[in-house]
Amino acid sequence: MLSEPRSGRLAAWGNALLAGLVSPDDAVLAIVGEDAVHRVEGLPGESGPVGLTLALGRLRSLGASGLRVALPAPGHPLGLSGPPEFNARALEAEEAVICDGAALGLVPEVYEAGPEGDVHVEVVWHCLGVREAPPADVPSLGEAERELAEALRDATEVLSRLDVAASGPVAEAAIHAYRARAERGREVLAPGYPPRAVRVLELAQRVGLLISVAYERGHGGAVSASEMVARASALRPVERTARRAQVAAYNSVVEGRERGVR
Repeated sequence: MLSEPRSGRLAAWGNALLAGLVSPDDAVLAIVGEDAVHRVEGLPGESGPVGLTLALGRLRSLGASGLRVALPAPGHPLGLSGPPEFNARALEAEEAVICDGAALGLVPEVYEAGPEGDVHVEVVWHCLGVREAPPADVPSLGEAERELAEALRDATEVLSRLDVAASGPVAEAAIHAYRARAERGREVLAPGYPPRAVRVLELAQRVGLLISVAYERGHGGAVSASEMVARASALRPVERTARRAQVAAYNSVVEGRERGVR
């Protein structure tokens, strides 16, 4: 699971831009991050790919008042509302952005370009029609925070017993890189998000990182078939809960506005 999905950056900073809290240049700079360039293809009224600045302005003119995140996985269409064609593309990418107020969604396609030793990443966001319906399985911030704490508590004993607590040099290097990135820019979410959303997202990202490291370590200390099954069973619900918590955090501004929460 990505600790910082591109859909999360697009939704968070796009929401800040739509609310007038950041400039277009600052929003685009934050969304692109370490990638070389982002473009949007299939935008209504445009015959070809366009830059993010123009795309965000056009989405606003088409009625978009907010952006939501979807982080689907096989058997779990988290944040999606259809139609099947859009859901399938989002599932393949494992992420998407849904426009609130406009029946449009964006799915990223990531390319690597350039010669060996100087490879850079380019992203094309495919704009497609979506169904205007409640997104699937998205919890409130409070629910997400409570579920994440409970899932961690339930899994800790099993993971520790099976030696998959993400210890060792590989895990330490990954965690150090995460902390260094966090220290370089403490703004986990864009302006306008409530402190609780920041807290939930930080915890969900740390949990997602540890799960990824645990998976990369193979079976860890699990040596029997039953232990391997127990390990997978312990990781799966925690990973699912962490994805739900990320979506809840990124979508909290839109959800809060709909409930009249400031």
